[in-house]
Amino acid sequence: MKKNLTYDYIVVGTGPAGSVIAKTLTDDKRTSVLVLEAGGNHDKDKPIKDSTFAPELEESFSPNYFWQGEGVPLEGLDGRTFEWTTGRLSGGGSSINGEQYVRPTTAVLEKWERLLGPLWSPEKAIRRFKQLENFNGSTTNRAAHGYKGRIDIRQAPENPTSMAQKLATAIERASGHPIILDYNDPDTPIGPFTRWQLYQQPDGRRESSSTAFLSSDIMTPSGVGVHNRKLTVLFRTTALRILFSGKRAIGVEFLKDGKCSRAYSRKKVIISAGINSPQILMLSGIGSAKMLKKAGIPVVFNNPNVGQRLKNHTLNFAVFSVNSNDRPLPAQDPNALYTGGAFLPDPSGKDPEERAVQLLGIGADDQLTIAILYLRPKSKGNIRLQSKDPLNIVLADEGFLSDPDDMDAVKRIYRTYIKNIALELSRMDPSYQLLSPTFDVIDDDEKLEEFIKENFDHNHHQQGFLRMAPLSKGGVVDSRENLHGVKDLIVADASIIPFTVDGNTSSAAYLIGYTIAKQLCKKTTRNKKQRTRTEWVEE
Repeated sequence: MKKNLTYDYIVVGTGPAGSVIAKTLTDDKRTSVLVLEAGGNHDKDKPIKDSTFAPELEESFSPNYFWQGEGVPLEGLDGRTFEWTTGRLSGGGSSINGEQYVRPTTAVLEKWERLLGPLWSPEKAIRRFKQLENFNGSTTNRAAHGYKGRIDIRQAPENPTSMAQKLATAIERASGHPIILDYNDPDTPIGPFTRWQLYQQPDGRRESSSTAFLSSDIMTPSGVGVHNRKLTVLFRTTALRILFSGKRAIGVEFLKDGKCSRAYSRKKVIISAGINSPQILMLSGIGSAKMLKKAGIPVVFNNPNVGQRLKNHTLNFAVFSVNSNDRPLPAQDPNALYTGGAFLPDPSGKDPEERAVQLLGIGADDQLTIAILYLRPKSKGNIRLQSKDPLNIVLADEGFLSDPDDMDAVKRIYRTYIKNIALELSRMDPSYQLLSPTFDVIDDDEKLEEFIKENFDHNHHQQGFLRMAPLSKGGVVDSRENLHGVKDLIVADASIIPFTVDGNTSSAAYLIGYTIAKQLCKKTTRNKKQRTRTEWVEE
């Protein structure tokens, strides 16, 4: 091994999981970590740090900060295609997302615990969220939040607008669920609200995994750890494949400045590359043996589960006219971004205490749009390798609406929630009228289905395609994120989510990263204590 490129750990990716792992491991000043980040550090760029750019980042700045790619035509959406992308910069997806901080609820985490054991219990997850967050907002349950963590969370706006209040009241009347203050309080996960919790610093600037865990007190802008921290971050460095000695991961091959180089790890290689994690595994010989052999890649471990069970929440919209006197956001707080919202159960009445629908108010001076996310999709997609060329994009089929139950669920949301919200809004203020889809479309099954397909949109909630579960249950990694079939290789990001989260995915990625980092730290401490005892006995 080359000593100058040998570290205790190598981490691929600086998203929520990768950054928290790198920082937490190097809190022990004896532990060295190399982090590979394909993009640059753009924390000081105005479109990244200024939260008001968040809703339009992808449309306006895609080539600057995003991986460039497209998924395959989707059969369930009449052959439509969507971008296959995430952030290609320090912070990964956390630097380009919509900034909504939404924890998985107890109902979801209980499923994790039943499958994976007590490490993933709701109680332990909430404890870790509290250690991570620095909450700046209002709640009826202070014990639900943390106030000394590194991730700034701002509840905004402090004084909601009349548009937000009207929307929340209409949802309350339409759904029968009372307005709540804090949807991340485990006791109040369901209901409408006027204030979102956002990944924002107190002044409204974006908070990302980069600003929270790779900040100036952790490393220099060029990626060198400060205060004797053994951290090295290589920017504009693309991981190509994992290096193995037999079935043990020993390093990573990467591309930097047009040159192919290698770095080696003494302990573990940790892949936190999000939607790019499956390609790295497959190029390294972990995946379906049939597919790998066809691509000319030597098989290290045959696991057909790699790249399967891809899930993503559906995304549709309803548009309303508004009262021109109602402001969408407070004039003094444009960083608030959103005009109220809600988490609601399936309108069918099944599982009335569990989230199935997310509504997001996006206000403007002339209209109010409700983004509609169905949070419990049955449809599954997959990610397949085309060739052993690491620059050849994968074939990503997200499988939207491939299960007819999902189309039925989205139609129920329009027919029950959206229709009733429209009626309640117009009763409160006749200026608020449903423009799209119209009532006649909602009432016509064929027209509504056509509308849903034509107006379907895409979000970045991809999850589950490297599932954390036993091999026999579609697993790629075990309950501690170690890859089945090989040694010293970990995957830690949203790709390993075992059951679909009921909200935005970034908080789950932070939880996953922090959980594995703490486990690795405990293991290191145990090993050091064992060595010390052995040395004492020998003396």
